[in-house]
Amino acid sequence: MTGSLLEVIALNVRDAVAAEQGGADRLEVVADMGADGLTPAPETVAAIAAECPLPQMVMLRCDATFTAGPEVLDRLRLDVKALAQAGAAGFVFGFLDEAGAVDLAATEALIHAASPLPWTFHRAVDHAADVQASWRAVRLLPNLATVLTAGSPAGVRSGLPVLKSRADAGDGSIILAGGGLKPAYVPSLLDYGIRAFHVGSAVRENWSMPVDQRRVRQWRTLVDRD
Repeated sequence: MTGSLLEVIALNVRDAVAAEQGGADRLEVVADMGADGLTPAPETVAAIAAECPLPQMVMLRCDATFTAGPEVLDRLRLDVKALAQAGAAGFVFGFLDEAGAVDLAATEALIHAASPLPWTFHRAVDHAADVQASWRAVRLLPNLATVLTAGSPAGVRSGLPVLKSRADAGDGSIILAGGGLKPAYVPSLLDYGIRAFHVGSAVRENWSMPVDQRRVRQWRTLVDRD
């Protein structure tokens, strides 16, 4: 891969193929965007793997919250095995405790289950009670590939100052900017040194419509304009 990394949310094979044809580097494979992305079926991952060579970062999340008790973790551990066998290249997860701090025990349990595959800490980091403390905790975890972050629960527009501060602190190489990402924000993010971008709704008409190859191609051109 040259230039920036472009990751596209895929719900199915059709999305994955369109993302590949548009020039995406990687997929985030999820189910149920009404809940902001939940764990997909292994059959979905296997079907995508059969038709599309792009690496699949697969969501591990049972509900729309950012918490995971023992029963949820047990279920997700089983999901890891099935999804890895189906073709997952890595996983997307991350948890907060009731106080809003990074739940290291839950997160490390899934890191261990997924090892040696890489993983992305998802936007739970934006919802932490102390965002800077959550970053300090997450960035030290093993096998971490990227942190999917908008810098703010409200999206990239509100989170630009946080994204800049994290990049200035040396975290630019692990930031995967996403969550309300719009073309107008990309030049600033590139200026900060951020080179990984995540899009979902921006490459389709709406969530009931498939990924639009043409829109992916536009994003490909945009993020590579360094």
